Amino acid sequence: MKLFQADTRQRRTLGAMFAVSFIIATLLTAFFHTQVVAGEQYAKRSEENRLRGIPIPAPRGTILDRNGEVVATSITSYSIAVLPGDSSLIKATLNDLAPFLGLSAENVDDLMARRNRRQHDLLEVTDRATFSQAAAIEERRAAFPNLMVVERPQRYYPGGAAVGHISGYVTEITKEQLEQPEYRQADYKQGRLIGQAGIEKQYELTLAGRDGARFVEVDAKGRVVDPRSTVGATAPVSGNSLRLTLDLKLQEYTHEIFPDTMKGAVVAMVPSTGEILAMYSNPTYDPNDFVGRIPTRLWGALTTDPDKPMLNRTITARYPPASTFKTITAAIGVQRGLVTQTTHMPISCTGGMAYAGRYSRCWYRAGHGSLDLAGAIENSCNVYFYQLGIRIGLAELARAGVRLGFAERTGIDLPGELSGTFPKGVAWYKEYFGTEAVPSDVMSLSIGQGPNDQTPLRMAYVYSAIAGNGTAPPPHLVVTDSTRNAAPGIDLGLDAKGLEALWEGLRLVTEQDGTALQSSLARYKLYGKTGTAQNSQGPDHGWFAGFAGTPGGSPEIAIAVIVEHGLHGDAAAPLAAKIANYYLDRKHGHPFDPQPTLGERWRAGRGGTDGQWDTPNRRLVPPVGPSASTRERGRQERNERRGTGGTGDAEAPKRESATAETD
Repeated sequence: MKLFQADTRQRRTLGAMFAVSFIIATLLTAFFHTQVVAGEQYAKRSEENRLRGIPIPAPRGTILDRNGEVVATSITSYSIAVLPGDSSLIKATLNDLAPFLGLSAENVDDLMARRNRRQHDLLEVTDRATFSQAAAIEERRAAFPNLMVVERPQRYYPGGAAVGHISGYVTEITKEQLEQPEYRQADYKQGRLIGQAGIEKQYELTLAGRDGARFVEVDAKGRVVDPRSTVGATAPVSGNSLRLTLDLKLQEYTHEIFPDTMKGAVVAMVPSTGEILAMYSNPTYDPNDFVGRIPTRLWGALTTDPDKPMLNRTITARYPPASTFKTITAAIGVQRGLVTQTTHMPISCTGGMAYAGRYSRCWYRAGHGSLDLAGAIENSCNVYFYQLGIRIGLAELARAGVRLGFAERTGIDLPGELSGTFPKGVAWYKEYFGTEAVPSDVMSLSIGQGPNDQTPLRMAYVYSAIAGNGTAPPPHLVVTDSTRNAAPGIDLGLDAKGLEALWEGLRLVTEQDGTALQSSLARYKLYGKTGTAQNSQGPDHGWFAGFAGTPGGSPEIAIAVIVEHGLHGDAAAPLAAKIANYYLDRKHGHPFDPQPTLGERWRAGRGGTDGQWDTPNRRLVPPVGPSASTRERGRQERNERRGTGGTGDAEAPKRESATAETD
């Protein structure tokens, strides 16, 4: 046993010194990290607490047409915003602003409701103030100390309603859109204007640019100290411009002549290139009305209108192609060697025919008699194409239609396009209708009825291939490297002789006693096919699809027109003729002719006596035909085993039998 215990004071002293040293070292390390390592970051955060960034929107890129005409641009406007503050002060400010900005009592109440939802944010009164309005407010700055006036770009569409469905429109980004990866990665913020439809939406990241910011000082409660004092700013970066294949003047002319009491659509293309010249849907809307915030009443009126002006009928409405599809049936028959231009069918048309227990009529009850292929196209004889469809067979007709894209989207660079409705094979009937296909189903399919609904764009697209060399890349509005090098989306597998077999019938439609004779043109050759699409909702729809060019030259424009409830193709054919004539007159430097069709001249008492119809009756000339490899593929396909295939997302349509059609 020890008489003396060890002295613990020295040990406690050493422990205390170690603890103090550790604390000091920790503090020094933290100070070093705060001041040196992360000093810039904390300084920036401090500045962010002291400063508030007021976005400076970037001017969106200009959209031009094929000739350099402006489709969409940015002009200068002014944003008027009220700083956060007491409700009574804000309401008094809005009431004082009313005479300058044309605010109604209802507008003031709506703004106050918005302010109450976001009390600590700037309350934007308008983003479309004019220079004179902004100047009047700035002159009275002493009376409006809590206002912020900021210059900003505003989208403007010179073509107005004529370009609504193509250009689209811009409005404020939604919360749901902010969550989308492409907008998160591009650092989009609440309040930013983005494209919501058309080209504006399709090419948003190209057109948008990068917003800048103006920084103002705020107090501890986040209130702006002095809205007129700018602490710093970052400049916005303008968006990139786009050049479209669109012809703006042609688009505006189409808008001008399309009957404002009718609904329908027009698509015009350059043959075999995929270039869109015009895409028009009626009724339409003016995208200038949507810039910034869409007025609630306007949006409600447009979305509840039974005529559906927001519906782009060129790509999101589908119609039975009716007799315009007979040309496709003919192309399939020619490609497979089943018919030639001079082929007659065994059964002459006496007004109808029976097949597989079903009697189906021709639109002409007296009958057309015995016709060759060209005559059948000219007279739109159902009986001839019933027999051609039977020769091809349902399985083969479905397979060929799928190969030509009738069950798919065309792939145009616009959002919202629908795929066509078309049987993907014989088994498709069982899947969608619940019953097996019957042999007579091929009759209705071959004349463009039954489970066959297509967009106007699809019909213009396939006729552009017929007007060219039998092939065409997917349609597009912007030329890119991918569109320049695109493989044909349509390949009819026809050589020049095969195309000529189709062309002869299409020529006769607008000449002699054809269904579109009154739509023939004085200066140009118009080829095409009319159609009457049966409509269970009311009067039938009128179709015309074809192409035109100078006599002795190759086709220069392909066009498809649908007039809802137009009853017959002769409602659509004059529109197509006038649109083609306008384009060709401008292209070749001829003076504008307001009455270019034969029907208009007859009604005006001019007829063909002015000498213009004395142009030699030369036909159009097919371009260079398909390559030998394309023709060889066509021969191989005729030897392939018949089958089904293709993709698409067409909805289940109504099932119809072949019935009478009027042209």
